[in-house]
Amino acid sequence: MKIHKASRRQFIASVIPACAITCMGANRVFASILRAESHLIQEPKHKFDRSFDLAITHRQFLEAQFRNFIALAKALEREMGKGKAIEFLKKVTSERQTNLGKQQASGMPDNSFSSFVDLFRSGENNTMTMKIVEDTPSGFEFKVTECLYADSFLRAKAGDIGYAWVCWGDYAWAEGFNPKIKLVRDKTLMQGNDCCNPRYTW
Repeated sequence: MKIHKASRRQFIASVIPACAITCMGANRVFASILRAESHLIQEPKHKFDRSFDLAITHRQFLEAQFRNFIALAKALEREMGKGKAIEFLKKVTSERQTNLGKQQASGMPDNSFSSFVDLFRSGENNTMTMKIVEDTPSGFEFKVTECLYADSFLRAKAGDIGYAWVCWGDYAWAEGFNPKIKLVRDKTLMQGNDCCNPRYTW
């Protein structure tokens, strides 16, 4: 499938999850791409800045994004030991996602629970299949039965790395948005469970 310039930015945006569980962790790489794509109207002059057509699926896009990272993380495991490497990734993830939560909150009308929950309703999500099971002023829970992030890491036999780099940051992301928001979760697809069951409380 060939994606024309007009729809390329929409394609890239669609693979960015609406929440950290798919990891909002949508990282700086995605943000950089979106910033670059915002100038499609003016064709860049330098060859490094020329746009190109994407003819890849959402799965291929994410797998390409994480391929080198997984290789690096596995190298860290060999150098530091698996336990220390995973803890290091979790620490970096917590810092990254705390900052992300703060940045998102600063760009919204307020950092209320309602505004936070709205992030999950920001449009069609092509990186996961979810169903809302609770939606009240003090609690928001959903069940994820398919996650492209989990699929990408598990296919690379790197679920532990994926959990440390993607899923672990969900807790810090919520508290970064507002310290009053807490996440309770005991299952994730990344860890081999049948679903993810995040519940955010106020």
